[in-house]
Amino acid sequence: MSSNDSPSPRRDRDKGLVDMEQSLSTRQAKEGTPAHRHRIPFLALRRFVFFALALLTAVQGSYMMLDILRANGLTLLELTIWILFVVMFIWLSISFWMGIAGFLVVAFRRDPITLGPARPLDQTLDPTRRIALIMPIYNEDVERVMAGLEATCHSLIETGQASAFDVYLLSDSTDDAVAAREKRAATLLRSRLAPNLTLYYRRRDDNTGRKVGNLSEFCCRWGHFYESMLIIDADSVMGGRTMVGMAATMQANPRLGLLQTVPLPVRADTLFGRFLQFAATLHSPMLAAGQSVWQGDSANYWGHNAILRISAFVESCGLPALPGEPPLGGEILSHDFVEAALLRRAGWEVRLHAGVEESFEELPSNIIDYAKRDRRWCQGNMQHLRLLFARKLHWINRLHFLFGALAFMASLIWIVMLLLSTADAVLLAVSKVQFFTQNYQLFPQWPESRVTLIASLLVITVIMLVLPKLLGLLVALMQRRKEYGGGIKLTISALLEIVYSILLAPLMMAFHAWFVLSILLGRTVSWSSQSRGGRLIPWREAWRRTWSTTLLGILWGTISYYYSPLFFWWLSPVLLGMVTSILLIRFTSSIRAGEWLKRHGLLYIPAEVQEPGVLKHLRRIEEEEEASVSPLEDAQLLPAREHRQQMPIQPLGAYLGIGGAKAPQS
Repeated sequence: MSSNDSPSPRRDRDKGLVDMEQSLSTRQAKEGTPAHRHRIPFLALRRFVFFALALLTAVQGSYMMLDILRANGLTLLELTIWILFVVMFIWLSISFWMGIAGFLVVAFRRDPITLGPARPLDQTLDPTRRIALIMPIYNEDVERVMAGLEATCHSLIETGQASAFDVYLLSDSTDDAVAAREKRAATLLRSRLAPNLTLYYRRRDDNTGRKVGNLSEFCCRWGHFYESMLIIDADSVMGGRTMVGMAATMQANPRLGLLQTVPLPVRADTLFGRFLQFAATLHSPMLAAGQSVWQGDSANYWGHNAILRISAFVESCGLPALPGEPPLGGEILSHDFVEAALLRRAGWEVRLHAGVEESFEELPSNIIDYAKRDRRWCQGNMQHLRLLFARKLHWINRLHFLFGALAFMASLIWIVMLLLSTADAVLLAVSKVQFFTQNYQLFPQWPESRVTLIASLLVITVIMLVLPKLLGLLVALMQRRKEYGGGIKLTISALLEIVYSILLAPLMMAFHAWFVLSILLGRTVSWSSQSRGGRLIPWREAWRRTWSTTLLGILWGTISYYYSPLFFWWLSPVLLGMVTSILLIRFTSSIRAGEWLKRHGLLYIPAEVQEPGVLKHLRRIEEEEEASVSPLEDAQLLPAREHRQQMPIQPLGAYLGIGGAKAPQS
């Protein structure tokens, strides 16, 4: 036990925290609520049915494609195309049935975990079992960060249950000017929240481990005093009732190690941002429900807008470094997937709450900044392939690792498959047809063209891509049409989003394919703060980012049209997105275009039609003039006492030495 005896306006309260032993939460994890109240019925059967349907669909589609390709004999090139198609169709089949499962659950208003009636989060909270509300930050826009945190805290205070919480602003900022502004803002916010809520601010001198190290240091110094920690990002905003409900759910289920909510994007002003937040708000809750149906107690962690049991996190989630150098070695970038896997390996439940709550975030406002964020995620998800065979992990967590990597690798597979298909079409066009392939052959062998089968497979693929989006629209029309501004505007907005998704997909395919290739070539990514504000992308920057994609699209289209016009028209949606990529980036970064759609009630989301209280708080705070205040000393912004504990590094050794990571020798 170490202590800091500096004066603090909340010293008496901190002293009281010392008397609360964190071992209480461990005891409650073994006693307390009967297990039957939190059981997940028919989970094994659900998983069997889900994956059986996905597998049968993939087998049928793959067989149809094989039948098409082997009509005139199967070449090595066509066999390669078929193998790539099988991988992509399996991926598509899983996504399709996930959407169907989510639709059935949401349409009938069922809880995807219990399959009982969907209910809001319980609000029964024991204030003696304390919660830390934590926001890690790194060289962020201080004014926006503090406004969002203050709005979140005021919403929590309005519930009347803020006494169970303390707030920690954990800075890893390396810019001294930014850190100075953080300290002044934290001092001001601390005084504004008192006496209802206590804010602590800590800046690390050494930001080893990035966000993982930031949270680990908190757990090792102050985690002892809290049962759970609710993690929000610098761009997160959460409603008080949602946070209380998450904490109450954690308290009520002693086996629960992590509860993840579905963050919904808000406050976008550019055309790209508005498309993104509309699509996420319309479809994400349904798709999350579909995931939750088969994931059950082995859900994933997305790094924020989630609550974790601190004792479980400390005992189970110390991350080792991967052997070798970045990008595939070194620190694990996408730590959240791995932490969820380690919690599940240790016997804790990890659940996804798919209900629509006041859980919000802000996203990059243009395609370029969005792609930069994806580049970081791509590297982290590719690292997970090295952990596929780590010992004792749950098989669902292995699937999370695989699916996370495939989310980016699928783009490379897709573009290679299309290029090989183009090459096959060109070869067929220039090669001479041989009608007599054997000596003494009486009748000619006519080339076969299975047009009906090709059309059937194309229609099936389009249905599997579009139907989940249409089902998301149907659910919204049945249950929430007024929240989107009315049925007609909702339908028009959903159709616009589908068209935009078709145009955007080829450009994102090109970006993601390049990200995967660059990682395989050894290029790593830097750690930087995320850009979230709206900005119009200059023509020069748009061209610099897309010239190769544009020229490839023009060359690809010219060759395919010259040698195989029919194949060109089949490929035209992909080519259109590639050739117009510079226009897409420039036009969709326009704030004026986004505002025009908003004025006409298009791409509206419920948070705009009926603004939640926490977002009203945020807007009012941003409109206020910043007050001047002298910052407190570091010691005055920290808890008066701390309790040191160790967070052991967990081994992730793999079977037969295939990948994995070992804990360092003590």
